[in-house]
Amino acid sequence: MDATGPSYRDTGQPLSVTTRHDTARLAGDWVLRAATPEEAALITVTYRPNAEQAFALTRRACTPSGACKTGQSLHSTTELGPNRWQIQTDQGPRQVWVIWVDEGYRTVAIGAPDGRYAWILDRNATGGRDRVEAARTILEFNGYDTSALIPR
Repeated sequence: MDATGPSYRDTGQPLSVTTRHDTARLAGDWVLRAATPEEAALITVTYRPNAEQAFALTRRACTPSGACKTGQSLHSTTELGPNRWQIQTDQGPRQVWVIWVDEGYRTVAIGAPDGRYAWILDRNATGGRDRVEAARTILEFNGYDTSALIPR
Protein backbone atom coordinates (compact mmCIF):
# COMPACT_ATOMS: atom_id res chain seq x y z
CA MET A 1 0.00 0.00 0.00
CA ASP A 2 1.34 3.43 -0.92
CA ALA A 3 2.21 5.45 2.19
CA THR A 4 0.69 8.50 0.51
CA GLY A 5 -2.61 6.74 -0.22
CA PRO A 6 -5.93 7.54 1.41
CA SER A 7 -6.63 7.10 5.09
CA TYR A 8 -9.92 5.56 6.14
CA ARG A 9 -9.59 6.54 9.79
CA ASP A 10 -9.83 9.71 11.85
CA THR A 11 -6.33 9.46 13.31
CA GLY A 12 -7.24 12.02 15.97
CA GLN A 13 -9.41 9.36 17.58
CA PRO A 14 -7.65 6.83 19.85
CA LEU A 15 -7.21 3.34 18.43
CA SER A 16 -7.68 0.41 20.78
CA VAL A 17 -6.30 -3.10 20.59
CA THR A 18 -8.32 -6.01 21.91
CA THR A 19 -7.35 -7.32 25.33
CA ARG A 20 -8.14 -10.86 24.19
CA HIS A 21 -4.75 -12.35 23.48
CA ASP A 22 -4.50 -16.04 22.69
CA THR A 23 -1.90 -16.56 20.00
CA ALA A 24 -2.86 -20.20 19.41
CA ARG A 25 -6.52 -19.29 18.83
CA LEU A 26 -5.61 -16.39 16.52
CA ALA A 27 -3.36 -18.62 14.41
CA GLY A 28 -4.53 -20.10 11.14
CA ASP A 29 -6.51 -19.10 8.08
CA TRP A 30 -8.91 -16.17 7.94
CA VAL A 31 -11.24 -15.29 5.04
CA LEU A 32 -11.75 -11.66 4.03
CA ARG A 33 -15.33 -10.56 4.65
CA ALA A 34 -14.88 -6.80 4.11
CA ALA A 35 -12.01 -4.42 3.40
CA THR A 36 -11.12 -0.91 2.33
CA PRO A 37 -10.92 -0.43 -1.47
CA GLU A 38 -7.16 -0.89 -1.92
CA GLU A 39 -7.45 -4.26 -0.20
CA ALA A 40 -10.30 -5.60 -2.37
CA ALA A 41 -8.04 -8.22 -4.01
CA LEU A 42 -7.24 -9.84 -0.65
CA ILE A 43 -8.82 -13.28 -0.22
CA THR A 44 -7.27 -14.78 2.90
CA VAL A 45 -4.87 -13.93 5.69
CA THR A 46 -2.94 -16.66 7.46
CA TYR A 47 -1.27 -15.98 10.79
CA ARG A 48 1.59 -18.34 11.63
CA PRO A 49 2.90 -17.47 15.10
CA ASN A 50 6.58 -18.00 15.82
CA ALA A 51 7.45 -17.98 12.11
CA GLU A 52 9.81 -15.31 10.78
CA GLN A 53 7.26 -14.67 8.04
CA ALA A 54 4.24 -14.88 10.32
CA PHE A 55 1.73 -13.40 7.88
CA ALA A 56 0.75 -14.91 4.53
CA LEU A 57 -1.60 -12.83 2.37
CA THR A 58 -3.43 -14.43 -0.54
CA ARG A 59 -4.71 -12.07 -3.23
CA ARG A 60 -6.59 -12.52 -6.49
CA ALA A 61 -5.77 -10.07 -9.24
CA CYS A 62 -7.81 -9.83 -12.43
CA THR A 63 -7.04 -8.04 -15.69
CA PRO A 64 -9.67 -5.97 -17.53
CA SER A 65 -10.08 -8.91 -19.94
CA GLY A 66 -11.15 -11.13 -17.03
CA ALA A 67 -8.03 -13.26 -16.64
CA CYS A 68 -7.44 -13.81 -12.93
CA LYS A 69 -4.43 -15.03 -10.99
CA THR A 70 -4.18 -15.96 -7.30
CA GLY A 71 -0.93 -15.58 -5.42
CA GLN A 72 0.31 -15.70 -1.87
CA SER A 73 2.94 -13.44 -0.35
CA LEU A 74 4.83 -14.14 2.87
CA HIS A 75 5.80 -11.21 5.08
CA SER A 76 8.64 -10.81 7.54
CA THR A 77 7.10 -9.84 10.84
CA THR A 78 8.15 -8.00 13.98
CA GLU A 79 5.91 -8.23 17.03
CA LEU A 80 5.23 -4.77 18.47
CA GLY A 81 3.23 -6.01 21.46
CA PRO A 82 0.17 -8.13 22.18
CA ASN A 83 -2.04 -8.18 19.07
CA ARG A 84 0.22 -5.76 17.17
CA TRP A 85 2.81 -6.48 14.47
CA GLN A 86 4.76 -4.73 11.78
CA ILE A 87 5.05 -6.61 8.51
CA GLN A 88 7.34 -5.81 5.62
CA THR A 89 5.59 -5.40 2.27
CA ASP A 90 6.76 -4.37 -1.20
CA GLN A 91 5.39 -0.91 -0.40
CA GLY A 92 7.23 -0.67 2.93
CA PRO A 93 6.35 -1.49 6.53
CA ARG A 94 2.71 -1.90 7.54
CA GLN A 95 1.30 -2.21 11.04
CA VAL A 96 -1.29 -4.90 11.71
CA TRP A 97 -3.41 -4.34 14.84
CA VAL A 98 -6.11 -6.71 16.10
CA ILE A 99 -8.71 -4.16 17.14
CA TRP A 100 -11.36 -6.73 18.08
CA VAL A 101 -11.90 -10.47 18.04
CA ASP A 102 -15.04 -12.23 19.18
CA GLU A 103 -14.91 -14.54 22.18
CA GLY A 104 -14.84 -17.65 19.98
CA TYR A 105 -12.04 -16.33 17.73
CA ARG A 106 -14.30 -16.63 14.68
CA THR A 107 -14.34 -13.00 13.51
CA VAL A 108 -11.68 -10.31 13.78
CA ALA A 109 -11.39 -6.60 12.96
CA ILE A 110 -7.89 -5.55 11.87
CA GLY A 111 -6.48 -2.19 10.95
CA ALA A 112 -3.58 0.19 11.34
CA PRO A 113 -3.12 3.38 13.35
CA ASP A 114 -2.58 5.42 10.16
CA GLY A 115 -5.93 4.23 8.78
CA ARG A 116 -4.49 3.10 5.44
CA TYR A 117 -6.55 -0.10 5.54
CA ALA A 118 -9.07 -2.12 7.52
CA TRP A 119 -10.07 -5.76 7.25
CA ILE A 120 -12.92 -7.78 8.67
CA LEU A 121 -11.87 -11.42 8.65
CA ASP A 122 -13.75 -14.55 9.59
CA ARG A 123 -12.97 -18.25 9.79
CA ASN A 124 -15.68 -18.87 7.16
CA ALA A 125 -16.65 -17.21 3.89
CA THR A 126 -20.33 -17.07 4.90
CA GLY A 127 -22.42 -16.83 8.04
CA GLY A 128 -21.73 -14.95 11.25
CA ARG A 129 -23.53 -11.81 10.08
CA ASP A 130 -23.90 -10.59 13.69
CA ARG A 131 -20.15 -10.92 14.31
CA VAL A 132 -19.25 -9.21 11.03
CA GLU A 133 -21.58 -6.36 11.97
CA ALA A 134 -20.00 -6.18 15.45
CA ALA A 135 -16.55 -5.91 13.81
CA ARG A 136 -17.83 -3.08 11.61
CA THR A 137 -19.21 -1.27 14.67
CA ILE A 138 -15.89 -1.62 16.53
CA LEU A 139 -13.99 -0.25 13.51
CA GLU A 140 -16.36 2.72 13.38
CA PHE A 141 -15.92 3.31 17.13
CA ASN A 142 -12.15 3.42 16.51
CA GLY A 143 -12.49 6.15 13.88
CA TYR A 144 -12.72 4.12 10.68
CA ASP A 145 -14.99 5.23 7.84
CA THR A 146 -16.92 1.98 7.58
CA SER A 147 -18.88 3.25 4.58
CA ALA A 148 -15.65 2.65 2.63
CA LEU A 149 -15.60 -1.07 3.47
CA ILE A 150 -16.35 -3.33 0.53
CA PRO A 151 -18.15 -6.49 1.69
CA ARG A 152 -17.27 -9.85 0.22
